[in-house]
Amino acid sequence: MLRKIAASLVLAGILAAALPAFAQEALSEGEVKKVDKDAGKLTIKHGPLENLGMPAMTMVFHVVDPAMLDEVAPGDKITFLAEKVGGFLTVTQLHPTH
Repeated sequence: MLRKIAASLVLAGILAAALPAFAQEALSEGEVKKVDKDAGKLTIKHGPLENLGMPAMTMVFHVVDPAMLDEVAPGDKITFLAEKVGGFLTVTQLHPTH
């Protein structure tokens, strides 16, 4: 019984360590083209969105937190994570890289 518990804890630790690495791999690079605070949206020219299976293009995204819109301006280079949230493509993580 103790061996099973110990093995489970080791496996849980390995999986927990792998999650941040997966999250980093899912980040995409882009350039902010427009910030629309009234609509709560960002227009981003981005590379491939691997986690969504989308090619590089320019598109409009919702943001999970309106405060994100204060962190960037048109022309800023960013890394970000876009996910489907409530049926909308939404930026859930945003990191300016200037």
